[in-house]
Amino acid sequence: MKQTKRLPLSLALLLGGCTLGPNFKPPAPPAGTAYNNSAPGVAQNAPNPNWWAGFNDPVLTSLMREAIAGSPSLQEALLRVEQAHENVVTSRAAGLPTLGATGSFKREQEGLKGLAESGGAYSQLNQLAQQANSISPGSGATLNNGASSALDSLGQPINLYSYSLSSSWELDLFGKVRRQVEAAKANADEATDAARESLVMLESQIAQAYFQLRAAQAALAQQQQNVRATALTLQLTQSQAAHGLAPQSDVEQARTAYLGQQAKLPTYIKQVAQDMTQIDILTGKPPGALDAQLAQATPLPTPPALIGTGVPASLARRRPDIREAEDNLHAATAQIGVAVASFYPDISLTGSVGFHALDASYLTNWANLFYAFGPSISLPIFEGGKLSSNLRLARISQANAALQYRATVLNALAEVENALVAYREDQQTLADAQGTAQAARISFNLAQSRYQHGLASLLPALQAQDSLVSANQQEIQAQSQLDVDAATLYTALGGGWQESEQAVTPPPINPAPPIAPGAADTLADPR
Repeated sequence: MKQTKRLPLSLALLLGGCTLGPNFKPPAPPAGTAYNNSAPGVAQNAPNPNWWAGFNDPVLTSLMREAIAGSPSLQEALLRVEQAHENVVTSRAAGLPTLGATGSFKREQEGLKGLAESGGAYSQLNQLAQQANSISPGSGATLNNGASSALDSLGQPINLYSYSLSSSWELDLFGKVRRQVEAAKANADEATDAARESLVMLESQIAQAYFQLRAAQAALAQQQQNVRATALTLQLTQSQAAHGLAPQSDVEQARTAYLGQQAKLPTYIKQVAQDMTQIDILTGKPPGALDAQLAQATPLPTPPALIGTGVPASLARRRPDIREAEDNLHAATAQIGVAVASFYPDISLTGSVGFHALDASYLTNWANLFYAFGPSISLPIFEGGKLSSNLRLARISQANAALQYRATVLNALAEVENALVAYREDQQTLADAQGTAQAARISFNLAQSRYQHGLASLLPALQAQDSLVSANQQEIQAQSQLDVDAATLYTALGGGWQESEQAVTPPPINPAPPIAPGAADTLADPR
């Protein structure tokens, strides 16, 4: 007998630990102990999360702090993280008991008098009155008057007061709620990794924009130097022509060279202004806010002497987009369990207790107590194929998420390999550009000296100057490109965040400001 009583409880406990659907297993990390490509100054050390500090540029470091604190896109991503965590709380609440309280006052007209009349109560009353008169004359009238008064009172409206407590608890016997919570947690992790990806991309954009700005400022300074050099050449040629030492054609050639270099200045000035504006926007500031910090030109920074790449097997833990794809796969796997559990019954425990009375003063009288409790069960019998279709859709979503994860890993490996190749080849490009610029400077000095001493015409000197201008600009662009390559390599390796640190915080959530009267007429269509 004891075993029979314990069986339902044991069965409930057993089912309570049941969770349907497949359990998630993290995918295997990428294979390989080294990348296919390498470059000088690259080792298998772990990448530096704060990689921009390796450029030893305090302005760049300051810009990173400004961007992390003020970027609207990053703050938006962090708010999505907060939203995802609230969804976890909501999903978990579905498996907890609920408790509610209600109170009411009603004035009701029940229509009982009409029911009594239609049921023949008054005719039966007359018959009873007649029978009473036959027994005791006059008693029928008394009985008839009393009963009629009682029946008439049924037609009067009544006041009904009540208050109660109600509770319900859905027993998660088949793990539907647990799978929903698991999916919500995976979605929250996905939102967190998406915010990390936004952080990594923001840091990369800031660094590249900063390198482009310094390159544009260096090119502008170089062009201003070219203008001054051609101006001096024009003055020298004019002086020589005035003393009959140079023909007028040389003067015109020198003037053409000067005006040509002067005409290039606006392009460089425009590029500097545009790059500064881009940095302002990336840091979440209006245009011109960082002019005092950025206007002073500084030399282009050089990449760190050593860049750590780690190994391919560790890339999946560092790349936020790979972690995001894994979280998406986890959520899709949990949704299969939700779909499977939908085939099984939903069992709930419900109960209510309270008081109701015709007079408020009687609401505390135990005679007016009412209660109800018991289990309820809901079993899907026919859904028109909806449940089976939902299960197939969940499995298709999981398969798609698995393919997306694999594609993300392959794309990440390709980005690292391409970044290594670009960094290696652009190192050689910079070395070649530096050598070309050095040779062009020597050639220009020789040509300029020969012209000043009357040993050669002006044309070779101008040609040597054009070659020097081109070589200097190529050297600046090569140095800038190498800086960009280093930032791209760090980004491909997933550098820019640390799991153990909270580098950024979400902005406070404030209500929207009220709209002033009449201002609605000036608002654009929200669609």
